[in-house]
Amino acid sequence: MSPRSPVGRALGGVGMVFSSLPFLYFFLPLVLAGYFLLPRVLRNGFLFAASILFYAWGESWYVLVMLGSIAFNWAAGLFIQGASGTARRWLLGGAVAANLGALLWFKYANFLADNLSLALGGALPHLDPIHLPIGISFFTFQAVSYVVDIARGDVPAQRGFVAYGMYKSLFPQLIAGPIVRYRDVAGEVGRRATRLDDVASGIGRFVVGLGKKVLIANVVAGPADAVFALPADQLTPGLAWYGAVCYALQIYFDFSAYSDMAIGIGRILGFHFLENFNFPYAATSLQDFWRRWHISLSSWFRDYLYIPLGGSRGGPVRTAFNLFVVFLLCGFWHGAAWTFIVWGLWHGFFLAAERWGLGALVAALPRVVRHAYTLALVLAGWVFFRADSLGHALDYLRAMTGLGSAPASLAWPIDTVNPEVLAVIAVGSLAALRVAERAYAWIERAAEGRPLLLSPWLALRLAGLSAIMLASTASLTAGSFNPFIYFRF
Repeated sequence: MSPRSPVGRALGGVGMVFSSLPFLYFFLPLVLAGYFLLPRVLRNGFLFAASILFYAWGESWYVLVMLGSIAFNWAAGLFIQGASGTARRWLLGGAVAANLGALLWFKYANFLADNLSLALGGALPHLDPIHLPIGISFFTFQAVSYVVDIARGDVPAQRGFVAYGMYKSLFPQLIAGPIVRYRDVAGEVGRRATRLDDVASGIGRFVVGLGKKVLIANVVAGPADAVFALPADQLTPGLAWYGAVCYALQIYFDFSAYSDMAIGIGRILGFHFLENFNFPYAATSLQDFWRRWHISLSSWFRDYLYIPLGGSRGGPVRTAFNLFVVFLLCGFWHGAAWTFIVWGLWHGFFLAAERWGLGALVAALPRVVRHAYTLALVLAGWVFFRADSLGHALDYLRAMTGLGSAPASLAWPIDTVNPEVLAVIAVGSLAALRVAERAYAWIERAAEGRPLLLSPWLALRLAGLSAIMLASTASLTAGSFNPFIYFRF
């Protein structure tokens, strides 16, 4: 792993991320203190400056890319709003092309050049690795939605540069989402209230997200990495399934943790970001899964690509084509590698199949079978997402189906499979399948009608959050930090 990559920098301790001690006990307390001590008229400027500092902490001079994107899209929004007819369409097309062009250069130039050179028999000169600015996929899509919504008349352009810059660079959602559309927070960009219940719920949401990341995602990350690093002749079916389950839990609790922490910080500051996850592993079809997983991204592709392509209005063949285009680009959005493209096409194929009739067949099955069908497809897809190459993914899938080359009697590595990991897998599985949420709701119902300060539920909640915070801090102090998976996208 290159130290210049986003993950390499985070591993090297250069980047400042939510699940790090400098952020938890230095940056965040200072920012919150400064924010609430300042008069309201200065708060947007303060958040803008703090967010740019946050980004520059890990990206140094590449913060200029972020500042350039802010200035360009702020001006583009004003020009688009002031134009009409053909002029507006040309301005919008230019703004979208400029945003996607920057993303194409920084994220995909090396991939495209290498594959073109391979197709031409190595005739092209080698292109030196291009630095990938952290979070560029997220803030590019955020910018595209801004200019498109202005052109559609869904939202007025933000005339204040500082207010727009604060929105676009807002540090809770800057690095790994969720993709916060301007129209969803436009009213709060200019004026927002500070409410005690928002602050309290925001703190709780942040701490829960921290626990999900440090106490679950980080624990299963090690076994997932170890299993996926094994050569094919050492990968038994049981071990392959174990690694796939670990990775499925890692990516869910890692990414949903970041969303929880972003939503929590936003709530403390007076912003109400939309939910990004809704228990996707409880889904009973792939369509249901994508209504629950990374909601800000799936809804972005729906509103700005799938519906403009015609959505499901053109018959089954056209609908299937639209789905393939959307998920091809969804896979490519995640990374410049053939494994991500195949992952996207895998989901696109089964989503189209569910539209063609597979969905009706699955819907007639018992719920437990529908759930198993969905998890099997998602787990197989995660293999492509995690594998280093297509060959690696196919070897791994062969092992999962019992067609691998490893002898069934091969012993499992003790350092990979241990009681701590098994316990975390059990707890994580229950939480991912909504069991924990239902228990939480039952306790809340039991506490209804009781005076808040006398409620045993309040004491239980405070004790639980305190325990999560202490355990997470102890784990981070012990050096178990892992960067968020979606930093590499």
